[in-house]
Amino acid sequence: MTLLGLVGVGRIGAFHARTLHGLPDVEVVVADVQSGRAEELAATLGTRWAPDIGSLLRTDLDALVVATSTGSHAELIERGVAAGIPVFCEKPVAENSAKTLEVIKSVDKYGGRVQIGFQRRFDAGYVAARAEVRAGALGRVHTLRAQTCDPVPPPAGYIATSGGIFRDCSVHDFDAIRWVTGREVASVFASGSDRGAPFFAEFGDADTAAAVLRLEDDALATVTATRYHGAGYAVTLDVAGTQGSIGAGYDDGLPVRPVGVPGPDPDPDLNPHTDSGGGSGAAWPKGPAYAGFMDRFHQAYIDELQAFVCFAEGRIENPCPVGDALEALYVAEACDVSRAENRPVTIAEVRR
Repeated sequence: MTLLGLVGVGRIGAFHARTLHGLPDVEVVVADVQSGRAEELAATLGTRWAPDIGSLLRTDLDALVVATSTGSHAELIERGVAAGIPVFCEKPVAENSAKTLEVIKSVDKYGGRVQIGFQRRFDAGYVAARAEVRAGALGRVHTLRAQTCDPVPPPAGYIATSGGIFRDCSVHDFDAIRWVTGREVASVFASGSDRGAPFFAEFGDADTAAAVLRLEDDALATVTATRYHGAGYAVTLDVAGTQGSIGAGYDDGLPVRPVGVPGPDPDPDLNPHTDSGGGSGAAWPKGPAYAGFMDRFHQAYIDELQAFVCFAEGRIENPCPVGDALEALYVAEACDVSRAENRPVTIAEVRR
């Protein structure tokens, strides 16, 4: 039996706790700064809870899962590796690259084993895209197009501490591009706009952003993000090469409305996301549109935690080391500089 501690039982933490509780030969103990929340979740699951992180780490754990707010990630990772146990932590490792490097030094000092939560590495579409690219099925990859679109913006309090749209949102695309292609990002040119709620500008953030990435082999990638995609939550990745082109994320939950497609009018009751006028519209996507990231990546989150258990037990290599999270963060920080100064920025400029 593998005993896992989980700290942080908000939305994603509670989901992780249920996932871990449902795995064979796994027992989970939960904790939260609001001990009542941990006690309530434990009662629902029929598992144990600890009143604080200190008590949790004294429970003879085999591994630790961190699903707290960003500001506590670094400390909890360091406490976990100091206790000699593998740690899974939701991204980011820390608020910035300087602090992330400090965490990496602590991980190295203790010989720690830390997996960071970039769940797209476990999504079926991204996994298949990586396999095709790595096998050379597309020939020379020259263009990638990635998007992450939230249907509605988070509250102002979240934006105040999120680190900005590139670090909070597009960083997943930056990691996915590196992971799928096996190439590093050499430089970026980024921009953003603020036409939504005033708190975006108040906190120096953008509600819509775009970046052009030049990879080390001169392939180009575009990454776009917005907090105002009212049709639903949309995440896709297109990869084009000299011999083929593929796309990840194009399933029936994608909030897109095809127009100008020849064919019979679809039944709007069955397919509300497809144009039903003028004899146009294909029967795809059938919908309903994804409401958020928990819908879109539901299975990926489960597979990610299953992989962590295997990693913690020493059965697989680390699916997402801390160093990979740092590289994606460098790209995000370069985008912040580029947006602020309206110029191309190399990753070497922000690398520490």
